[in-house]
Amino acid sequence: MAGDPFPTVASERLDAWTLDERTSETVFSLSAVRVEGHTALYEQSEIREAVREATGGAVDQPWRFFFATRLTFDPSLGGIGPTGVFPMVLAESRRAFVADLEKRGFEAVDRGRTQRMRTDSGDRVRLTKYAARFRAGDLAAGVEAWFGAWIRSNEFRIAGGAYPTNGLPVALDPSGYREELLGLLRSVE
Repeated sequence: MAGDPFPTVASERLDAWTLDERTSETVFSLSAVRVEGHTALYEQSEIREAVREATGGAVDQPWRFFFATRLTFDPSLGGIGPTGVFPMVLAESRRAFVADLEKRGFEAVDRGRTQRMRTDSGDRVRLTKYAARFRAGDLAAGVEAWFGAWIRSNEFRIAGGAYPTNGLPVALDPSGYREELLGLLRSVE
């Protein structure tokens, strides 16, 4: 594959974020097609550091994270086009997102409303909200997560992230976190 397989995110939106990792892997398979995901994962570590300090190091995990994925197909979809497989890709990607949240220790992940928005480049995104809980010792935090999937130039883009809403021993701004996360989602190309 020529060029960088990873999606781009508007760099001015990433000033307070750290690139945690970039991975390429087979994320799932459809009948005779392997779906490769090229993912960039970012963390905003301010809350992580504050919670780690407030709990004496007992709780140390990312609280605000964001990812952007470019999906490619091997072999290519050819004449089918991405619209024909979008429902399957969306369903599999949502399942993978929930599994990732659970792997991070989030419990009772509950799918909320689905809505649409437009990216900065005009693509239509199907956006889904999730709510979850995180428990560790005396800590019981609420978490909100957003997941989006869309077609960009005959390819798929998947992006999302999460942030705490309550229950942490630090000041939180869930409304501000939501706006920042949705802004990051809109900037993915």
